[in-house]
Amino acid sequence: MTTQPQTSIRPELLIVREFNAPKEMVFDAFASGEALARWWGPVEFPTTVLAFDFKPGGMFHYKMDTPDQVWYGRFVYNQIHRPHLLEFTSSFSDANAGLTRAPFAADWPLEIFNRIVFSELNGKTTIKMMGYPVNPNEAEAKMFNLMSENVQEGFGKTFSQLERYLEAKTDLRNSLKTTNKARTSTYLNFPGNTEEAMLFYKSIFKTEFNGNGFERFGEIPKKEGNPPIPPEIEHLILHIELPILGGHILMATDAPESMGFKLQTGNNMNICIEPETRVETKRLFDALADGGTVTMPLEDMFFGAYFGACTDKYGINWMVNCTEKSE
Repeated sequence: MTTQPQTSIRPELLIVREFNAPKEMVFDAFASGEALARWWGPVEFPTTVLAFDFKPGGMFHYKMDTPDQVWYGRFVYNQIHRPHLLEFTSSFSDANAGLTRAPFAADWPLEIFNRIVFSELNGKTTIKMMGYPVNPNEAEAKMFNLMSENVQEGFGKTFSQLERYLEAKTDLRNSLKTTNKARTSTYLNFPGNTEEAMLFYKSIFKTEFNGNGFERFGEIPKKEGNPPIPPEIEHLILHIELPILGGHILMATDAPESMGFKLQTGNNMNICIEPETRVETKRLFDALADGGTVTMPLEDMFFGAYFGACTDKYGINWMVNCTEKSE
């Protein structure tokens, strides 16, 4: 439980931002280590995810490479009510996720409590992000107020990165599947050798890749203000599709630990089904999830699809994806 600060008047910061997207899409961008690695933090400092556990009491631990040194930070999650509310305490940290002072100001508060409320009207989402220092002394409260304008400006740039990230993901999705025709595919996650593996499968099945072939992280369309791609992942594969037999599609991506993934045998492979209608999508999802575990609720997603994921009662991982629009 967060205790009240020691000063008589609690310093607070309120940031309000509207996104031209449903709130499920906006919320999910906060709920994924992969997404946060692409848009969180200053645009000039690449962010690397060191740990990501999105649950109450879980932690997002990351590092940012500045020109002069490496900065570390962390979120500790409190309340999570998808897709309406997110609470977490943010702070600077060391490489082991221990609390440290901010590298730019000794009097910056050690911890900041943040509450984000998501609301939607006519397909647009407004987030209201309120933050205040936890138990600040007088000098820390003064510093928090003094730097509030800089913080507002920084978050404005960060949320602009979020908009561009979502736009790039949507463009990629739309370039690959342009009809509602049903299909079944297998989605594979690799720790960094997707290209090698998919070329191997291509040589066996003697088929050609769909679309433009290998889509790399470094080839995401660059726009002014876009968050930089960390150099070490620019060459990695964002998405690839290969038809094999009977119309079946192998899809794949690189899922490095630096973006919050922990691959192991069992979670590196999904059966992906794409029904033609939302009604059939829901029927299949509910039946597959019955007795199993829902890993991502079935809902409209930021990339323009009705999507959900689950592990069935036999331990098999499934994705369901439908591009039919809701009425």
